[in-house]
Amino acid sequence: MPKAFPSWLVFVLLLLAAGAAPPSFARELPAQPASTRQAPARGGAVLGHSPRALPSPPPMLQAGGCAALYAAGFALTSAYEAPTSVPALARPQKGVGVREPTFGTCLVRATDRQADYPAGGFLRNDYSRRQAFNADGTRYLAFSPDGYWHQYDAASFRHLGVLKGLAGDAEPQWHPRDPHRLDYLPLNGGTVIDEIDVRRGTSQVVADLKAALPEWGASAEHIWTKSEGSPSADARYWGFQVENGKFELLGFMVWDQQERRVVGTRQASDRPDHVSMSPSGRWFTISSDDDGTWAWSPDFAQKKKLHHKSEHSDLAIGADGHDVYVSIDYQSNGGDVFFVDVDACPAVPADARSAPECPRTVLFRSYVNGSVGAMHFSGKAYDRPGWALVSTYGTTASRDGSLPWFADKIFALELKDKPRALGIAYHRSIGVSGLGYWSEPQATVDRGFRRIQFSSSWLSTSEGDIEAYQVLLPDGALGE
Repeated sequence: MPKAFPSWLVFVLLLLAAGAAPPSFARELPAQPASTRQAPARGGAVLGHSPRALPSPPPMLQAGGCAALYAAGFALTSAYEAPTSVPALARPQKGVGVREPTFGTCLVRATDRQADYPAGGFLRNDYSRRQAFNADGTRYLAFSPDGYWHQYDAASFRHLGVLKGLAGDAEPQWHPRDPHRLDYLPLNGGTVIDEIDVRRGTSQVVADLKAALPEWGASAEHIWTKSEGSPSADARYWGFQVENGKFELLGFMVWDQQERRVVGTRQASDRPDHVSMSPSGRWFTISSDDDGTWAWSPDFAQKKKLHHKSEHSDLAIGADGHDVYVSIDYQSNGGDVFFVDVDACPAVPADARSAPECPRTVLFRSYVNGSVGAMHFSGKAYDRPGWALVSTYGTTASRDGSLPWFADKIFALELKDKPRALGIAYHRSIGVSGLGYWSEPQATVDRGFRRIQFSSSWLSTSEGDIEAYQVLLPDGALGE
C-alpha cells in the first residue's frame, strides 16, 4: 500500500492558491557504540540524551479532569484481545475528559475549530513523526489548512493563538529542554534554521545552513527533511536534503546545531521521500521508494540498508538504548510490521552499490485472512525506550467479514520479539471526501508516553470537520 499524499505538497498548493560525489568530513562525529553488536549499558545516556536532564512534566492528569477517571494502579490492557467493534461515543466537548469505553483511558478533545479559529477550517495534529508537546508538557501544537500553526495551553486546552513566522510546512521542532523554544524552517525549507520564543512570539536565525555547504550547494534554496524528519533526541544533530529552487536534489548534509558546523555532506541527484536523524544522532536516514531506506553515518563514510521501500515509519530508541527503525513491509507474505536494530546492523562502504537488508524483528502481521490496513508509527517517546505508538486506519475486512485486532486503534507496541500491544483508544476517524489524508489519525506521543495526540473526524463526513484529540495516561500505564 503506497504512502499517503504528502503534507508538504498539500501545503504548497494551498499557499500558492492563496497568494554521488566524494563526501566531505568534519573533525567530530556522534559517538558510535564500542561494537555495533554491543548494547550501551542499560540506563546509560544516549549521545547526551538523558531523561533525568529533561524537565519534569506537571501533573498532567489534572487537565480535563482525567485524574478522576483513573483508579489507582491503572494499567493498559491488551489490544490483541479487545473487540473490533467501535462503541458509540458522543464527540467530547473541548477540554473535558471522557472515559474511552473500550480501553478505559481518558480521552479529551484538544481543539475546537469553530471557537478557536472559525475562519481556518480544520484544526488537527501535524504528523506521527513530529513531537506535538513541548519539553515540560505545558504546550502543544495544532495546525490549520491555511498554513498557520497554533499553540495551546496543555493544562487548560486554551487556544493561545497562531505562531508568528511559521508558514505552511515549517517543520517545527520543540527544544528538548527549553519549553519556550521552538526551532523551525522557512516554508518548504529555506537556507536557515529559525528559533521562536513561543511566549513572546519573537524569532531569530540560529543557523545559516547554506553558508556551511561546499561548492555543490551554491544554488541551494530548500534545505529541509521534506516534512517527515526530526533532529536527534537532544536536538544537537540535524540531517537535511539540499535542493535548488526547482526542488531538484543537490545532496545531503548533517549539521551540528550545538557547534554550528557541518558534520558531513554528500552530493547526490536522486530525490528521496524524506530524510531524518536517528534519536542518538549516530545515523542519518534517507528514505526512497525506489532505492529503499538507508542509514548513513553522519560523515557519509558507511551505510546500512534498513528496508527495500519507503513506507510509513519512524525512528525510536530500543530498550537497550540502540536506535531502531519501525516500519511495515507490504511486500512480505504477512504484511509484516517490524523493527530493525540500526546499531547492530552490519555496514557497507558508502560507494557500495548494494547491501543485504538489516536483520529485522517481526512484531506482528497485518495480513490477516485477506485483510490489509495502513498505519502510522511514532517513536517520539524517547524517555520510554523500547516502545512505539501505532495508529491504524483504512483497514479492510478479512474473508470472513471480521476485522483484524488492530483495526482503527491507537496502541502502544513493545519493541521486542512477541511484543505486548496495549490498547489506548479507537480514533473514530473516517475518510472525508476530498480530505482523506487529513482525516488519517497520525497519532504522536510525548517523550514520557504520558500524552498522545491524534486527528479525527469523529465519524463525521462534513468537509473540514477534523479536530485534534488527546489521551492522557497515568504513570505506570504501560505496566512497568
